[in-house]
Parts: sequence; structure tokens; C-alpha cells
Amino acid sequence: MTKEMHIVIAGGGPAGLFVAGRLLQLGFSCTVLEKKKVPDPHSRSLGIHPVSLELFYSAGIADPFLEQGIKIRKGIAFWNRDKIGEISFQQCPGKFNYVLSLPQWETEKILEEWVHSLNPETIIRGAEVTNLDQDPASVCLYYLHNNREKKIKADFVVGCDGKNSTVRRLLNIPFMGNPYPDTYVMGDFSDSTPFGNDAAVYLNRDGLIESFPLPGRMRRWVAKTDSFVAAPESEYLHHVIEERTGHSLTSSTNTMMSSFGVQHFLADSYYSGRVLLVGDSAHVVSPIGGQGMNLGWLDAEACVHTISKAAEQIPDIPRLFMEYSNHQKKIARQVARRAEINMWLGRKENSGPMIQLSARLITKKPISNLLARVFTMRGLGSWWF
Repeated sequence: MTKEMHIVIAGGGPAGLFVAGRLLQLGFSCTVLEKKKVPDPHSRSLGIHPVSLELFYSAGIADPFLEQGIKIRKGIAFWNRDKIGEISFQQCPGKFNYVLSLPQWETEKILEEWVHSLNPETIIRGAEVTNLDQDPASVCLYYLHNNREKKIKADFVVGCDGKNSTVRRLLNIPFMGNPYPDTYVMGDFSDSTPFGNDAAVYLNRDGLIESFPLPGRMRRWVAKTDSFVAAPESEYLHHVIEERTGHSLTSSTNTMMSSFGVQHFLADSYYSGRVLLVGDSAHVVSPIGGQGMNLGWLDAEACVHTISKAAEQIPDIPRLFMEYSNHQKKIARQVARRAEINMWLGRKENSGPMIQLSARLITKKPISNLLARVFTMRGLGSWWF
């Protein structure tokens, strides 16, 4: 029976915590091994898309997200400094016709509190996976905790330990891909814009500018750069934003600055034996468009349903795990293509008259309605129901 089975999850980020909570809800015993001793306080990913909110709603945990997040119901599009249209999420199907903005550390806090409420002994922090071996009936994970090597045995293991996944490396699963040439600088500032809870995207001759509301009357700004900017200062982003949008940030308080490049990597397989990969351990996509974290949750739900079936159909484990791998890889490829289009539109070399005309057209109905569905990750497919 499923309640007699034990699953170990390597990694306690957004995907790993969601896997743990869902497995506990279904009656499984599970343990999360998280390398970090304390949660990461930095706000990296922000956008929670409707497909993820629907998963949270089904799991009974949507309310704290909705209470703490900002509901983005539309995006305003600019060409250089001129407004060219809007893309509204109001006409999108389903219960949640908006994108929720919530810093990742707050998202992880909600998920961790949920897991803790189901079983306070599930999460082991400061646990670094060091080795793995498995036979046809079980998996053993070895990990360091409090400077001591320990071992834990599981019926299944789920690798949610990020793009530099130790689990994936121990399984010798190739991780194929490459970095893109694109680089960005981002910062969080007190909001002095007239946009309120709306997002804004500037397709500029000098490169993309994105702007998203955050809780606490804050706003994130993301700017395309010609090359990687190490240790960016807030004054640098002040200058770029004002040059491209005309909006001044000099009177705004800055709470975070960082720069990043973007990559695309995909695991050759999302499983090996009794181990499944979920989230960034299986794929890395560009964060432009905000779909990476949400893709991890789609993996997580599919993984939970796969394990639930596998627990009752032991002889079918290879087939079930292969189906999970093939389907989620297909979704990852779709998401990567969408992210590539977003990056392509934001490059300054793509700022000619034909691109400008195309940008104006796609912000007009009915094309804008279709674009809203694509942006909110509709049409990717969910096969587990």
C-alpha cells in the first residue's frame, strides 16, 4: 500500500516542497533533504501562473498565495517610450485569470509551512547528498548532515536539487544545452510608476525593459544589457531605465540588485531506475517570461501522479517513468521555445519597422487574447487526470 512506501526528495526549493506536500496528502511517507541550512532570502522568481494556481487550489493551499501576492491582470506594451497596446489576462479561461507576483522566498515559506503542517519531521536542512545507489526494489541516498555521513533508504527518489543537480550527476544522465548570448540586470525598487498592479514591457531600440509589481509597493525592473555586468550598482540601472523609458528611479529605494545570463539545458532522461528528476534538475529555461518555476510545479504534479501509480503497479514502473519523462520533456521544449521568442523580441537588433508593426498587431484583439493564453502557459497539456 502507498502508506507503507517511503520517498526521499533531494532539494527543498519550490518544486521539491510541492512534491513533498502532495505526497504527504496522498498518504506517502517522505523525507526532504535540503542542502541549505536556512531559506534563501533573495527574491528570484516572481510570477506564479494560472496553471500553478490551479494546482495550489486543488491541493487546498491557494489562499495564502492569493493573500500575499499581487494580481497582475494586464501588461502594457511600449515601443521605445510610446504605448502601443495592452495584453489582458482577463479573458483567459479558468478560475485564475491573472499572474500572481510573489517573491520566491515568500513562495517557499508558504510551501514549507504547508509541508511542516502535514509532518513537521519531513524536512532535514543542512543535508548534502553525496552518493546514491539503487537496486530493482529500492534506492539508498548518502548525505552529510552535521559533519556526519548518513544513509537513507527509499522506495523512490525525486531529484529536485537544481540545475547543478547532484542526483542527476550521480545517475550519469547527460544534461545537454548551451548558454544564450543574452544578459540582463535586475533590481527591486519602491514603486514610483503610475502602473499600479500592471506589468510593463518596453521593446526598445537599445534593448528590452520589463517592469513588474511586487508586494509592499515595490517593483522589479529588468533591463537587457550588451554584455554581462558584474556587481551592478543601482545607479547603473537608474541610468538605463531613464534612457530607455523616461522614468526616473533616483527617488526610489533599492532593495536588491543582480545580473544574470540565460541558458537552456535539458536532461537526456528524467528518470533512471527508481529515481525521477523534477524542475531545474531536469531542465533550465530562460527566465524571461517567468515560466521556469511554474514548469517545475507541472513536473512535480506529474511526478506525484506517476509515483502514485507506480506504487500500485510495480511491474509497470519502467513504462510509467518513461511516460513521465517523455511528456515532461515535450512540455519543457515548448516552454523553452516560448522563452526564446520573448528574448528574441527584446534584442535591440530586432527593433526595425517590421518588428514594430508586428508588435503593434499582437497587442490588438483577437491576437492579444491568444498571446495572453500563451504567456500564462495554457496549451501545454496535463496528462495525469
